[in-house]
Amino acid sequence: MTEAHGTATTASRPETAWPLENVLFSTALVAQRLPWADLPARALGLDALTREGLTRRLVAHLRGGRDGRPVRLRTPFGTFLVPLTRADAESLLTGADGAGALGTASGLAADGSRYALSPHAAPTGAWDVLTQDERDGLSARVSQHLVRVSGARREDGTLDRDHWQATMLRLSRHVVLGACAIDDTLLSELVTAADAGVGAAAGRTDEARAAAVRWRLAPYVADPEPGSLTARLAARGEGAPETYLSVAHALALVSTAVGTSALHALALLGAGAVASGPDTGASTGGAGAVTPADGAVELALDRYPPLPAVVYPVRAPLEAHGTAVGAGEDILYLPSLLGPRADGGRTDPAWSLCANPSGCAAARFAALVCREVVRGIAADVRPVLLAPRITGDRLPDTLDHRTLVLALAPSPGSGGTPDGSRAPSVADPSTAAPLSGYGARAHGGADRLERHAESLSACAADTGWNGSEAGERFRMVLLEHAERCSRAAADVRRAARWLAG
Repeated sequence: MTEAHGTATTASRPETAWPLENVLFSTALVAQRLPWADLPARALGLDALTREGLTRRLVAHLRGGRDGRPVRLRTPFGTFLVPLTRADAESLLTGADGAGALGTASGLAADGSRYALSPHAAPTGAWDVLTQDERDGLSARVSQHLVRVSGARREDGTLDRDHWQATMLRLSRHVVLGACAIDDTLLSELVTAADAGVGAAAGRTDEARAAAVRWRLAPYVADPEPGSLTARLAARGEGAPETYLSVAHALALVSTAVGTSALHALALLGAGAVASGPDTGASTGGAGAVTPADGAVELALDRYPPLPAVVYPVRAPLEAHGTAVGAGEDILYLPSLLGPRADGGRTDPAWSLCANPSGCAAARFAALVCREVVRGIAADVRPVLLAPRITGDRLPDTLDHRTLVLALAPSPGSGGTPDGSRAPSVADPSTAAPLSGYGARAHGGADRLERHAESLSACAADTGWNGSEAGERFRMVLLEHAERCSRAAADVRRAARWLAG
């Protein structure tokens, strides 16, 4: 039980780790940026020698020597108080938040820099619990955009990540704001920049970005579309300033859940990490029987949260589990280093998407939309994970969604995809040649080269280069570079076809 700082206690101060432990922990943090470093050990089945295996042994050592209490660790990124189990971390943070002892949380990037998170804002009450009619309406909105997913496939059936992201952002704006916001790409860019694109102490720049979001949201909040999440939030907030914060927060979380966690869930389905048979687990809030897609989303949010490392500053002294935590400490919550939950319990989406220790209804709604997306896709096609090559019984502790190469193959007994077209033939990774995954990646590289060539040609066509010898020279340089990119794209495309077999 966490107590306020006014209570007389005999709690001890957190112990500082030994120098060698600090070095090993710092190495574990840095190693998260090098997913390829342990490929030889993983290929040989020597899991104990992978960065994940070594990290688990380090955490077990820290737990054993300190009775499980949080330990203060010095790293190149700062000094942190690190709880050694997920249960301890969440209990400590929830109690501290309830006592008002926490400041504004920030994300910790792989390079050690801190970045701002979407500020938690959601009205109280169970407004995220939908009736059956409301769920049906949500499913209908989601399905309208899933027909575009087939358009995100290349000729070998793999998903184009840029197209996927654009489609999921359209879906997010539709669900949160309504059909009138589907094409408002600027709004998504503003929300992304305001919530996570600047430092945690950006000052005037941060305030200006937040003001731009409010201005862009004003027409949607003033006249909300019936059936949208904004209409429900506006009805509860009655147009108060908090309504804008709640809508922006919901849009940020839904965009992240469907853009990132849905990809992770499809990859887990493709890797066989979730049983394909009937699920006998608990139901999801009255939504009916849990499907493999639901299990994949749950596992994705728990194992690969979009917030992999969060720093919580302590602004007032508190006591937790016999440990006295002083003001000025930074508590680091790092699920990827702490491993899966020991109790096997369900993950509150707030820990994965929002970072608010006391829960977040917007995060629960975002997870609901994510399940609808994965259910809709998995109902018509079979996800196939081409790269990285992982199996359900040997999942990595970290999985960057930007490295995923996913294909959509026809499901048994199904002839196509959500839009009714037939899916391209996709080789199953269990029987495909090892080079097929590289072929899919090469197609992605060729796509990027072609887009770069197009942008260079468009720049060269600008009339601003006219009228001077220097301008014409620059134009020729741009066109020559565009031609080189086009030739390189063609070469890479031919190699990709050969690698894909």
